[in-house]
Amino acid sequence: MLHFDNKQVRHLLLDGGFGLEKEGLRVTPDGHMAHSPDPFLGEECIVKDFSENQTEINTKVMPSPEDAVRELLFYTEKIRKKLSKLNPPEYLWPFSNPPYIIDESDIPIAHYEGEDKEKEEYRYYLSDRYGRYKMAFSGIHFNYSFSEELLKADFALTGQEDFQKYKNNFYVDLAQKALEYNWLIVAITAASPLLDSSYFEKKTYGNDVFNGMGSTRCSESGYWNFFTPILDYTDIDAYAESIMKYIKSGLIQSSSELYFPIRLKPPGKYRLSNLQKLGVSHIELRMIDLNPLAEAGIDERDVRFIQLLLVYLASTDAPQIDLNGQILAIQNTRNAARYDLKTVSILKSDGTSMTVVKAAKDVIGRMREFYDSFPKKVTDAIDYQMEKFEDGEKRYSWQIRKKFRDGFVEKGVQYMV
Repeated sequence: MLHFDNKQVRHLLLDGGFGLEKEGLRVTPDGHMAHSPDPFLGEECIVKDFSENQTEINTKVMPSPEDAVRELLFYTEKIRKKLSKLNPPEYLWPFSNPPYIIDESDIPIAHYEGEDKEKEEYRYYLSDRYGRYKMAFSGIHFNYSFSEELLKADFALTGQEDFQKYKNNFYVDLAQKALEYNWLIVAITAASPLLDSSYFEKKTYGNDVFNGMGSTRCSESGYWNFFTPILDYTDIDAYAESIMKYIKSGLIQSSSELYFPIRLKPPGKYRLSNLQKLGVSHIELRMIDLNPLAEAGIDERDVRFIQLLLVYLASTDAPQIDLNGQILAIQNTRNAARYDLKTVSILKSDGTSMTVVKAAKDVIGRMREFYDSFPKKVTDAIDYQMEKFEDGEKRYSWQIRKKFRDGFVEKGVQYMV
C-alpha cells in the first residue's frame, strides 16, 4: 500500500494519467441502427468497436479529470457534427442500451481489411458465441495510471531494489481491491434502466421494458462470460497465468474475451505476454454506463471520484481476496446493477451483509475522512456521490427512467435533435 502519510507521497497522491474509452451506436432519425459504412476511418482517436455502426472514442492520456472529459467531449462533438452532415443524417445514440433492433442484421460486424482482417474474424467468433444483441450494449472504460514520480517516491520508502517488480505488485494488489469495491462504481454510474421491447422480441417496437435494473449491461443479462473467472493475485506472472488457463481450456479464445470488470494493462497491445514482459502500465475499469444526462457521456465528478476511490484503495491495507471473496465480488457487482439499491445487499466473506445503499454510504464516509484536508473539488466530488445514496432520485438511473419512460427510443431520438 502507498505510504500516504509521507509528505512527498501525499503531495503527489493525486498525480496520474486518465484515459477514457467511449462506445456509442450510430442511429438514424427514426430510432433504428445505421447501416452505413463507418465514416470515421483513419480519424484520430476514433475507431470501431464490435459492429460497423458502433463508434468508439479512445482519448489520449490526460493529466486530470477535467482534461479527460474535455477531450472526450471534443471527439463526441466532432462525431456528432460529421454524422449530422451525412445524407441521410445520423445521430450518436447517448444510451448504453440499444434503440430499435429489427434482427441481428441491424448489428453488422465491423469490417476490416489487410492485416486487421483478424479483428473481423474475431468478432464473428464473438457473434457465434454470445449473440450480437448483447454486443449492442455500449459503455465507458476508465483507464488510470499512477504517476511514475508518485510510485518512485513510494518505492524509495520500501527498501526494495526492483522498481518494475514493485510497480507490478502495486497494480496487482490494487486490482484485487478494485474488484472487491467495483460494485460502488456500478452503483454511482448506473444509467440504463430502460430497453425497447425489440431487444427481447423481434418485430415488437416502441414498448418500454423495465427489468428492475439500473444498469442492464452490468446485470446478469449483460457482459459476462459463461463462467465466473477466478484470478490469482499473488504477482503479475500468477495473474497472467490464471487468465491463460482459461484460454488453454478453451473457455475463452484470448484475454480480450475475459469479460471482467477490472483489467491490468501493459504498454502497447493488450497481450498477456506483454503484461509479463513489459509490466503493468495502468488499470482499466470497464463497468461504467453511458450517461445521457452528461454532454460527454460521463460526469467529471464521477471521473474524479473513481480516481479518488483507486487512490484510497491503494492507500489501505487488505488481505488477498480468496476464491469465495472473488465470487462474492462479482455477485455484488450484479447486485449493485439493480434499480432499487435498498432491496439488495453487498455480501462479505465473513457472512455479513448490508444494503447497497448502507454499504455505499459507509465507504464514501470513510473516503470523506481520508480526503478531509484535500482541496474542495476533491471533497465536493465525494459529497456528490453521497447525495445519490441519501436521495435515490439523484441517481442517474432514476432520473433517466423518469425522463424517458413511455417511449424510450422515441424520446431518446427527440433528445438528440
